[in-house]
Amino acid sequence: MLHRCTTNLLGACALAALACAPLAAQSPEEIAEAALEAAPVWDGHNDVPIQLRSRAGNEIEDFDFEHTGHTQTDTRSAMHTDLARLRAGKVGAQWWSVYVPASLDEPEAVQMTLEQIDVTKRLIARYPEDMSLALSADDVEQARTQGKIAGLLGMEGGHSIGSSFAVLRQMYDLGARYMTLTHSRNTPWADSSTDDPEHGGLTGFGKDLVREMNRIGMVVDLSHVSEATMMDALDVARAPVIFSHSSARALNGHARNVPDAVLRRLGENGGIVMVTAVPGFISEDARVWNANRDAEEARLKALWQGQPEAVAAALAAWDEANPYPPADLGDMADHIDHVRAVAGIDSIGIGGDYDGIPFAPDGLEDVSTYPALFTELARRGYSQADLEKISFRNMMRVMRAVEAASAAMADVPPYEYAIDEER
Repeated sequence: MLHRCTTNLLGACALAALACAPLAAQSPEEIAEAALEAAPVWDGHNDVPIQLRSRAGNEIEDFDFEHTGHTQTDTRSAMHTDLARLRAGKVGAQWWSVYVPASLDEPEAVQMTLEQIDVTKRLIARYPEDMSLALSADDVEQARTQGKIAGLLGMEGGHSIGSSFAVLRQMYDLGARYMTLTHSRNTPWADSSTDDPEHGGLTGFGKDLVREMNRIGMVVDLSHVSEATMMDALDVARAPVIFSHSSARALNGHARNVPDAVLRRLGENGGIVMVTAVPGFISEDARVWNANRDAEEARLKALWQGQPEAVAAALAAWDEANPYPPADLGDMADHIDHVRAVAGIDSIGIGGDYDGIPFAPDGLEDVSTYPALFTELARRGYSQADLEKISFRNMMRVMRAVEAASAAMADVPPYEYAIDEER
């Protein structure tokens, strides 16, 4: 009897211990998979539209976007993006950049932007089972519920509106939901990060343009703008801003990246930095290499004036002697770590810039590789909740806040003056 009681007692204790034992710890891969299942990637910037223009002349009736391996040629690598790889990368919402070159005169830029909006809408419409056009946060949620990729339109550069409040409003009516205030050159009302300062940030018109974007519900994108422009925009914005494809300047000194002084203000604004995969923006060695190569090319052109063949041959020899220092997945994760340390987990998103760059970091070769990045973040200690914020929820919060700010300004009249009447 004693033996049976003892046996029963031991069995009960074993069952109790088993019931109280912690569940097996999830692996980084499992944490990332769960996060991306619950909150798929909302990517801040992809340049497929300009690829459609340069590779297909915007004639896409016969363009296969399910698989874009066919786009590789003797002189150009294949595109980074297609439906199969977006699915593999767990991308649930995509800001498509309707970029046009900053070198265009404003009237040409406005026309080309209209053409890029048109081709992007046509691309989305060609694949109704896979993609849907999103004009609001609710549209993004509906697409996710339907298992589709939400496609949003973002203008890259204020030259796209021809310095006109009216054109800005019409672009919004056509579906544009963010605008990057500048691209590589200054506009008549804002300084770019990669041009000589002209205005000291935003002019009065530029500040009113930010206010008008807030009024109509268009997201203000501060990638490409100077630090002074960033600060001026944050001073007047009544809604969160984004950096659609930038990284941390403390880790890489490129002017396209965000300085800590700006990162420290993002919490108050509620904005986010959508950390990018551009090698020259995430690897300091790559940035220095790019600068050295530019300097060498300038030297060779001065040395061999009127002899482009000699310049090309000498530059090829320099390239062979100075291999490009590769960036990798860990570099991008380092920038996410830094933004978190300075601005907090609520200030991070993802903005790959795929198909806007000639090549991507090792381990992040195209849009299919986002799960590898999120696995690396999980390996670094990010929780599933953290990863869901980075992948989707932070951008959704920003979008809803922009829409709420617009609704609160419903009684504010539109700006109507021309830039030459700047106030």
